[in-house]
Amino acid sequence: MSELTAPDASAPSGHDAPPGFRPTAVAAVPLAAIGEAIGVVVPGASSAVPVTGISLNSRAVRPGDLYVALPGATRHGADFVAGAVDAGAVAVLTDDAGARLLALSNDIPVPVLLAAEPRTVVGPLSALIYRSRADGAGAPALFGVTGTNGKTTTTYFINALLRALGKRTGLIGTIEILAGGEPIPSLLTTPESTDVHALLALMRERGLDAASMEVSSHAISFHRVDAVVFDVAGFTNLTQDHLDLHGTMEEYFQTKATLFTPERAHAAVVTVDDEWGRRLAAAAGIPVTTLATSTAPTGGPTGGTASGPADAGWTADWTVVRTTPRGLGSDFVLRHRDGTELRVHTGLPGSFNVANAALATVMVLAGGHEPAAVQAALDAGDPFTVAVPGRMQLVSTAPAAVVDFAHNPDALERALEAVRSPEPGSKVIIVFGATGQRDQSKRPAMGAIAARLADTVIVSDDDPHDEDAAAIRQDVLAGALKAKDSEGLDCTVLEVFPRDAAILKAVELAGAGDTILVAGRGHEVWQEVKGVNLALDDRVELRNALTARGFTVLEDHRIES
Repeated sequence: MSELTAPDASAPSGHDAPPGFRPTAVAAVPLAAIGEAIGVVVPGASSAVPVTGISLNSRAVRPGDLYVALPGATRHGADFVAGAVDAGAVAVLTDDAGARLLALSNDIPVPVLLAAEPRTVVGPLSALIYRSRADGAGAPALFGVTGTNGKTTTTYFINALLRALGKRTGLIGTIEILAGGEPIPSLLTTPESTDVHALLALMRERGLDAASMEVSSHAISFHRVDAVVFDVAGFTNLTQDHLDLHGTMEEYFQTKATLFTPERAHAAVVTVDDEWGRRLAAAAGIPVTTLATSTAPTGGPTGGTASGPADAGWTADWTVVRTTPRGLGSDFVLRHRDGTELRVHTGLPGSFNVANAALATVMVLAGGHEPAAVQAALDAGDPFTVAVPGRMQLVSTAPAAVVDFAHNPDALERALEAVRSPEPGSKVIIVFGATGQRDQSKRPAMGAIAARLADTVIVSDDDPHDEDAAAIRQDVLAGALKAKDSEGLDCTVLEVFPRDAAILKAVELAGAGDTILVAGRGHEVWQEVKGVNLALDDRVELRNALTARGFTVLEDHRIES
């Protein structure tokens, strides 16, 4: 399910319903208590109806569920109440429009509750039904990471560091969900609030000590983290993305900022490399630990401005110092303003992964772990060399072939800078495109960045969705060709599609000393074209193309994530 169509979650979509992530034992909540929570009186015998679950999707309903019928882009969830009841729903929550639809159908044999905006009460109801954070008793410590780039890697790093500290951990994010069992592929950056609260309850039931979660701006806007309270919330950065949803950078910032309030988090770690971070640190309504990972603070990103504490005299609580390369990764030192230092290593390339590792470290410290224990875990476990599927994932070394999720201007620029080899004569070949039905203004910007930082630019398709793929490619090509011509850039710009052909072309052009970067889709295994999901995994296509050319690929048992 794409985030664009997330409001349709109440109705069946083109994807399979997400698997249930529920605890095995849930104490029933009487429907009267649910009504009381949303200000609705439940009359008569209906007040005693026992509710043991909640679902937004009629196909995911289990016996004992409250089915929430929400309006969608094309259908209303009320259209699917009969199927939900057949599956065992014991009550329905909907809005006025849903109630009118139900009045036109046959009698509904279960109680129907009305709320003006039912989506806004789903989170609190899920927390009530699953008792996901009941009095904090036995609940795992919860770390939430938001920002434009770096959320996935930072949550993996937090998870790995906590495991190195001996903790049993869970993870909720873009790639997969871990709750003490086998990894489960994820459909959304942050699942719906019904699943989030069920997962938290499941983690508590399984005795997990901590969990890390990606928190996207979509999740906040669509109420997916309502009634979730994080022990530590972390902020990576803010750059141009998702303006199709938010409209302006200011609105995008304000959405992120709501995570850093007492209703949503107890404490925060904020990266203050740009003015957005400094502004957030100054305005947050909770205790904030600040982190500087760059010695040269930058201003607000393209497309907006930020106001905050002046650069002059701005000193963070923790600062990254003495960064040195080691292999593909980096060694660095985290220094506190009181002089405390931690030695940290990440095996992943790029300055942005230094920033991700630093943020993960400081968030774990903010969660109550002592610096000496963290240092011992860093030394013994090397947790920040963990493989993150589709995030600077190395497929081969000669040529260096990398798959990354970079899909906005800032991330693309950082990824290209990270993979540039210092070896004389080494070329960078990039394959990328742009996603349909998203912010169109970033397409030419990404094309221009690729032309400036790569030797060969191959523009192909990402996920066109319902847009014309050729038109999307032309937007990206226009930016690349304009930069090439106006700036006198010595690069080659090609248009090759479909995407598997573009990857094959990149490998055909590469020598053993070159670098191939396939950007934009990362871990994704489906390409959506006109409502049809086509099997496509950039890592598999790259491996196959390299093998066909006689290059050696790396073994990675997690490539099919």
